Amino acid sequence: MLSFENDYSCGATPEIIARLAQTNTTQFPGYGSDQICEQAKAKIRKACDAPQADVWFLVGGTQTNQTVIDSITPQYAGVVAAASGHVNVHEAGAIEATGHKVLTLPQHNGKIDADELDAYCATFYADGNYEHMVFPGSVYISQATEYGTLYTKAELERIAEIAHKYDMPLFVDGARLGYALTATGNDVTLADLAHIADVFYIGGTKVGALFGEAVVFTHHGQFSNTPKHFLTLIKQHGALLAKGWLLGLQFDTLFTDDLYCRIAQHANVAADRIRDVLRSKGYTLTFDAPTNQIFITVDEPTRTRLEQHVRLGFMEQADETHTVMRICTSWSTTDEQVEELIALL
Repeated sequence: MLSFENDYSCGATPEIIARLAQTNTTQFPGYGSDQICEQAKAKIRKACDAPQADVWFLVGGTQTNQTVIDSITPQYAGVVAAASGHVNVHEAGAIEATGHKVLTLPQHNGKIDADELDAYCATFYADGNYEHMVFPGSVYISQATEYGTLYTKAELERIAEIAHKYDMPLFVDGARLGYALTATGNDVTLADLAHIADVFYIGGTKVGALFGEAVVFTHHGQFSNTPKHFLTLIKQHGALLAKGWLLGLQFDTLFTDDLYCRIAQHANVAADRIRDVLRSKGYTLTFDAPTNQIFITVDEPTRTRLEQHVRLGFMEQADETHTVMRICTSWSTTDEQVEELIALL
């Protein structure tokens, strides 16, 4: 069956598979202490224009979010996130399992608003009993968001300003960062993100790798230090890979000859083609999103008809008779698959 269900349904880019085959019988030190990981980190620092950045490779998105949030958030505090944020909705309480409450703000097409963040924190500290409450201790956002939308550079700068006003580090989930960086209308570069955020990660699992995410502590401003003994914390959270070179090799490949952005842009071009056809055929686009995730609100007959031929992602129930479904392209989406989907619409 045709599948546009997610952006991690295929293995990895041919370039990564070839590198894995070439090095399959080479022996490396464990836990990321190898030369390939160091080479990959150097390439990421260069791409971020952040020579002092500290880069770490973890196995997956949930483990990365849990490890980073637990390590940067004080013991007595929670993490502020959009109500639609991945850590609040689709991570099975992983953050709460570490003892940190997810403190939600209203979402606006997947994004939080800096003024609402400011008001939330101001209201918290205005309460004379705030020491009996869960402190806002860090801020979590996603780029691209869970709805495929993007923060502008100005929005990110404003959110960082408010976060720092209340002594909170800003953490950016970049599970789909490649698709954000290459989307039409995006004005945020990797170097911008490294300058604005205190820590973020470059997603590999959903952008061409077999698995893995690259965490970047940006080493600037008040929150410049990687948490002490971060390697130990990664292992404690089950996110440290013994065969660490497998992660380094994949990111070394993705950050050679701009492969990461090239394959992400391919997915966005495919999504743009599908979006144009959806609009021409009168479909309701739930969100005005420029990335590889397309959300449509469809009635039940349309949903039933489409799902006989193509796997789509279920997002949420819009009302009693309509459902929000996701069409997701990826680095591996072919022109033939796109045209086959279009014929079904």
